[in-house]
Amino acid sequence: MQITTEINKWIKHFSENTVNIAPLITFRIVFGLMMFASTLRFILKGWINDFYVTPKYYFTYYGFDWVRPLDEKSMYILFGILLVSSFLITLGFLYRASIVLFFLTFTYIELIDKTNYLNHYYFISLMSFILIFLPLQRNFSFDCYFRICKKIKEVPSWTINFIKLQIAFVYIFAGISKLNYHWLIEAQPLINWLKHQSDFPIIGKLLLEDFTAYLFSWGGAIFDLFIVFILISKRWRIYGYILVIIFHLLTAVMFPIGVFPLVMIGSTLIYFDEKLHEKIIKFISRFTLKINESKTEHLYNTKNSFKPFYKLLFVSFFILQLVLPMRYLLYPGKLFWTEQGYRFSWRVMLIEKAGYAQFYIHEPLKDRKMLVENRNYLTPQQEKMMATQPDMILQFAHHISKTFKDSIITERNGEIINLGKSPKVTADVKVSLFNKGSRSFVDNNINLTSEKRGFSNKSWILPYED
Repeated sequence: MQITTEINKWIKHFSENTVNIAPLITFRIVFGLMMFASTLRFILKGWINDFYVTPKYYFTYYGFDWVRPLDEKSMYILFGILLVSSFLITLGFLYRASIVLFFLTFTYIELIDKTNYLNHYYFISLMSFILIFLPLQRNFSFDCYFRICKKIKEVPSWTINFIKLQIAFVYIFAGISKLNYHWLIEAQPLINWLKHQSDFPIIGKLLLEDFTAYLFSWGGAIFDLFIVFILISKRWRIYGYILVIIFHLLTAVMFPIGVFPLVMIGSTLIYFDEKLHEKIIKFISRFTLKINESKTEHLYNTKNSFKPFYKLLFVSFFILQLVLPMRYLLYPGKLFWTEQGYRFSWRVMLIEKAGYAQFYIHEPLKDRKMLVENRNYLTPQQEKMMATQPDMILQFAHHISKTFKDSIITERNGEIINLGKSPKVTADVKVSLFNKGSRSFVDNNINLTSEKRGFSNKSWILPYED
């Protein structure tokens, strides 16, 4: 009974207690600014053209083959929508429409080609989905200024705790994923990567030493596993946030991992109490339009805020968050080799993998084969990513078969070869894991055209043998 009582108290504290809205407001501003800056960076670097205009073929996610890129002009318009909606989110103007538009547009773009998958893109999609249901516009916003919504001072604690929980999933699962032989015992892939950073200021020479790689590997695992628990402690929070800044700035400078470090530095501010957030808001207000003091409601539907719909939605959402990182246990073989169940699991910077793939189209009568030039269909980046990921290898093989369907080839001797309705495609793939030498990755006798796409185990992946 005592345990049940304590659990009920914790649930009530997590979901029903009322807290100051200030942390939500600063999170809205920080999130909006980060999305605006990262979108602008993407545009200025010319990546719209490189990733969504130039490619002739796109590796769609299974079940989302219907998601296709638009024409060049429309793709630029989509990124313009991201810019405008993220700016409106920052201002809290037409917030609900803006966050829905941002979520749908951003997620649509990310579903076009899984070649471009990054953990922080996945994080942004999840977070923007959560923010649709939270009252981030109910204070210090243009929605309040123009009386589109009523200004409030307090919100149910779950509106803040769900953001904290999503961030906690990222860190804790990233830490759990580091508890493997390669990361802890071999210090891989850091032992390889750090040696390329010898020109780094001050500590460059230390990066050549193996013990530095082990220090970074173990330190990274400990950081990810425990940083959330430090941040939720009032006593240790400030020290934890200093660690967050140091850790992420160091990784941002040393490794090409995009804006992910800055996203996490900005997002973890949510763990601070309202006093800091009120100071931030007060500081920002010095340089922005003064929001009029409209009538403030001190509660936000406190009694009915956590409705059955929200309970079902968020419980299902976070159960899915628990299941996805663990689905790799359903597959045989070495995870880092097969990568079955690897995506959407917060495995950050864990593997160093390189490969080379050659595909062959076979004629049906004598089983003679012809080499397919990958570069005729894929960009260099797509070819690089495809060569080490089985689902993309299979998908490209199906695309080749479809491309050569019913094709007729005339040989120099006049022989006419009809490839048929479902040409056989095989692949010769060599992959190196942690720079330990190339090994055969795919059974080159298997007709990949006859293998179905999906979530079932890909038995045609050759086992990794130490």
